[in-house]
Amino acid sequence: MNFTKSMNFIRIRLTLSAILGFCLLVTAGRNAYAAPSAAEDYLALAEERKSLPIQSNQIENWPAGPAIGAESAILLEANTGVILYAKNIDEKLYPASTTKLMTCLVAAENSRLDDTVTFSHNAVFSIDKGSSNIGIDEGQSMPMEECLYGILTASANEVANGVAEHIAGSTDAFTELMNQKAEELGCTNTHFVNAHGLYDQNHYTTAYDLALIAKAFFQNELLSKIGNTASHHFEATATQPDDFIVRNKHQLITGEIPYEGIKGGKTGYTDEARQTLVTCAEQDGMKLICVIMKEESPEQFYDTVKLFDYGFTNFSVVNVSENETKYAIQNSNFFHTSSDVFGDSSPILSINKNSYLIMPGTTSFKELDSEISYDTDDAHEVANICYYYHGAYLGTATIDLVQKAPVSYEFSTESEAAGDKRIVVINVKLILLIILAIAIFLITVFVIFSFVNSYNIIDHKATGKKRSITGRRRKRNRKDGPHFPSSRFNGFDL
Repeated sequence: MNFTKSMNFIRIRLTLSAILGFCLLVTAGRNAYAAPSAAEDYLALAEERKSLPIQSNQIENWPAGPAIGAESAILLEANTGVILYAKNIDEKLYPASTTKLMTCLVAAENSRLDDTVTFSHNAVFSIDKGSSNIGIDEGQSMPMEECLYGILTASANEVANGVAEHIAGSTDAFTELMNQKAEELGCTNTHFVNAHGLYDQNHYTTAYDLALIAKAFFQNELLSKIGNTASHHFEATATQPDDFIVRNKHQLITGEIPYEGIKGGKTGYTDEARQTLVTCAEQDGMKLICVIMKEESPEQFYDTVKLFDYGFTNFSVVNVSENETKYAIQNSNFFHTSSDVFGDSSPILSINKNSYLIMPGTTSFKELDSEISYDTDDAHEVANICYYYHGAYLGTATIDLVQKAPVSYEFSTESEAAGDKRIVVINVKLILLIILAIAIFLITVFVIFSFVNSYNIIDHKATGKKRSITGRRRKRNRKDGPHFPSSRFNGFDL
């Protein structure tokens, strides 16, 4: 009886195992079929996105930009803020781990490299299982500099949490600093709720705002250096016992996809965000930032290469002071600085020689529109000149006060002994010209006066001579006239 029960039990187990195996096989088959189907769907969506309008292509006579599979993309010149390529640049999307550019920017501005960051339970265990990390345990600690490598090179989420708590006391307080910084940089469609970039419906930005964040990020030399690191070796310490190497997933940084002039960048991925990528490259005086949002792997890298090629090929740097004639500063009267005693001088106002534009190769400087503004907070700037081509911004030049100029003469006064130096600048050439003009005027007046006076003397002599001749004639007439005998008067009683 026991044997029979045992056999029945075995049969039941085998039957259940067979059923379970069949179910697993069916499920596996479905999953095997579903995975490529989902991938195909994403690729199909990326192909459809290539037909989305490109905003920059709508500018008259602007170089045509490439069609790419990203939902949103921008190519920005970092030094001038000029937008070379724009596709849905104001659409709110999820940034994923490109968020960490802002995390590190805020961290660099609010901490020291030798600060010690200790990782709390919340920092280590609040992140999603399987998300990017470097295996830091609760209670371990690292210097801030090592944390920055962990965040940018390995995209470690628990490290981002630990840095946030170290600086602001909590991740929520740190995100307030992130949002304040975003507003300061001019971001108008950005809101952060965490320091690592894992999906949250209220955690979003745009390609344009992310480019502004990257622009500030790459102005920091240390962050640029760390953000361009292909791999980093974490050595064991007393507070972090593991020795390991992490490698960057950014293929333009590692050289898997070679490109000249790469300055760094950051990758990002979540199911909702898809692939996101920020990259900076510099060639021929142009420093370009490319932002790719919502693309499929590995096309985010190739889209970036296409946009870099487009930018470096179709645009160039043009110096304003070497081409501008409309706003030329003339060297006139006293509005200049004297460089020698003869007034051979330079203007006290000049177009900044370091001001330049990013111009498309399809146009010339004469075709540009410009606007001058005197609204400037810089004490050394008098005005700004903004340049446009069919409404597209190309850059700004400043009209500056000349900072240093040789002094012609220095006159010491009693106040100089007290440290008050009074400098008098004299334009000798102009003064000499004024003196010469006055002298010529006086000489002319003197000559005219002398001429008039001489004329009067000559006329007076001529009149006197005439009177003398007339008198002689009258005397002669009295001599030669009829004579009356004196006897004729004898009879008169006089």
